[in-house]
Amino acid sequence: MNILGISAYYHDAAACLVRDGEIVAAAQEERFTRKKHDSAFPVEAIAYCLAEAGIQAEQLDHIVFYDKPFLKFERLLETYLAFAPRGFRSFATSLPVWLKDKLFQKSMIAKALTALWGDSVDWNKRLLFSEHHFSHAASAFFPSPFTEAAVLTMDGVGEWTTTSLAVGSGNSLSVQKEIHFPHSLGLLYSAFTYYTGFKVNSGEYKVMGLAPYGEPKYAKAILDNIIDVKKDGSFALDMSYFNYCTGLTMTNAKFDALFGGPPRQSESNLGQREMDLAASIQAVTEEVVIKLARGVARDTGQKNLCLAGGVALNCVANGKLLRENIFERIWIQPAAGDAGGALGAALGAYHIMLDQPRKPASGLDSMKGSYLGPQYSQDDITGRLTGRGAVFTIHTDDELIEQTAQALADGKALGWHSGRMEFGPRALGGRSILADPRSPTMQKLLNLKVKYRESFRPFAPSVLREDVAAWFEMGTDSPYMLLVADVAADKRRQMTAEENALFGIEKLNVPRSVIPAVTHVDYSARVQTVHEETNPRYYRLIKRFKEITGCPVLVNTSFNVRGEPIVCTPEDAFRCFMGTELDVLVVGNALLRKTDQSPSMAADYKASYELD
Repeated sequence: MNILGISAYYHDAAACLVRDGEIVAAAQEERFTRKKHDSAFPVEAIAYCLAEAGIQAEQLDHIVFYDKPFLKFERLLETYLAFAPRGFRSFATSLPVWLKDKLFQKSMIAKALTALWGDSVDWNKRLLFSEHHFSHAASAFFPSPFTEAAVLTMDGVGEWTTTSLAVGSGNSLSVQKEIHFPHSLGLLYSAFTYYTGFKVNSGEYKVMGLAPYGEPKYAKAILDNIIDVKKDGSFALDMSYFNYCTGLTMTNAKFDALFGGPPRQSESNLGQREMDLAASIQAVTEEVVIKLARGVARDTGQKNLCLAGGVALNCVANGKLLRENIFERIWIQPAAGDAGGALGAALGAYHIMLDQPRKPASGLDSMKGSYLGPQYSQDDITGRLTGRGAVFTIHTDDELIEQTAQALADGKALGWHSGRMEFGPRALGGRSILADPRSPTMQKLLNLKVKYRESFRPFAPSVLREDVAAWFEMGTDSPYMLLVADVAADKRRQMTAEENALFGIEKLNVPRSVIPAVTHVDYSARVQTVHEETNPRYYRLIKRFKEITGCPVLVNTSFNVRGEPIVCTPEDAFRCFMGTELDVLVVGNALLRKTDQSPSMAADYKASYELD
């Protein structure tokens, strides 16, 4: 039984192939097209999934789309009627797109499939539609290690739903409660993303990273005026502060008046106000999430919780939720956003529509470490790098681990392209930039000379699973970098009175622990625990680094530059290596050093990034 799941047309298009309940392949379209958050029909991702499964299109039993477009159109129409005539401008902007592309998506998808594979099969007959939040819930529960669990999904909006509570048991999943548009925790966070000058649907994690530089001075104003939160976490927004139902922006003049001025212009200097606003919306989000979780636990009696939806990518809130000990165990879908809807749609169809049993998860879960994307043979890698004019050497696994670990210990910044690409927004040791966390200058170096992004952005640590409790205040698995914990007290540095008196961005340059490159200004870190069974090569590298340095931690950030998707192919990796200040690149068993490459070629690659 081969089932293809698809998400597309809004943002983060993706495809997933499930065979007899096993996740065989999954990838976002952006990785192939190199268009960040690409929303187009995922032609390349679908082709990859079929190739990975070794099947032809005719062997697909079902193709499942992750939501129901007609219900979304119903919401657009009803929202306009509810706010008429104020909503006419946004309605008039949206309507032509819907009438041309979105309203009749079943026929659109069938035509796209016919264009791909011909008309020997009536694709309409194999095409199914899930609901948006049901896809999220299925992506959270079915790959989890739990036989029973409560499932909480939170995002901007699906068709109508913005928050849902479901209960999963065996191969069943039933929705118990929902909160509907326009009341949305995800859209509230996006409103502050817009107001602080970042891009909606991609800049929310910047707000989360900025929050520790500020104080939650505006949290009371948000709770008193904008959002009414009940004891069980259910909430309602005062829509008079927002413009997303009726206009083309997220907030309005009343919002501006409450917070003392207009939104920050993109790329302008960040001030203390933006830092305090970020801290405030983060604090409010954490409060709502924790109250929702308490209500879920009380209503369902479940001991386990699964999370999905874009809000579930807020790893700071996840870490706070974990420490509340409301549930015995929490599992978060690594592709929690819309891309993961493709996976949930396929699994939901298999287990619920077809009533197929769940197989017990082997290891941590059934996500295979989220290493579900393409991988490349060494011969293929060699040919691709040679075709780009790269200078490299080929090594055995042992030699490669030794040289790479030593380069990291020597302070080199390193691109790491190994095995299958990750599914979801996090680099987990398949397509990663790695560095020594002990360096007090590495955080700034990577941000400004490699990632070409804002200097305040923190980096995540990858740590051997058996060492996590000794280095971080965390005793649980965090394989997908979706939980934040504090650095262990004995690894922190004693601050001086002058250093403690610093505020705002001035905090950035003060080392706070023995691993300053991964220690945020509030002593927190977004932890990835590395497990030998899911990524043995990455595990071996960190273990060897520990043997050399005594430190079982590496800086791990996604292998890309600002505005670009994470690299997929060896060519992508080589371009990023040559166009940035990375010192070393590993692709499979090939090792490249910047000093061995053509200086003129490096200049050309850097110029291409500047032109982009």
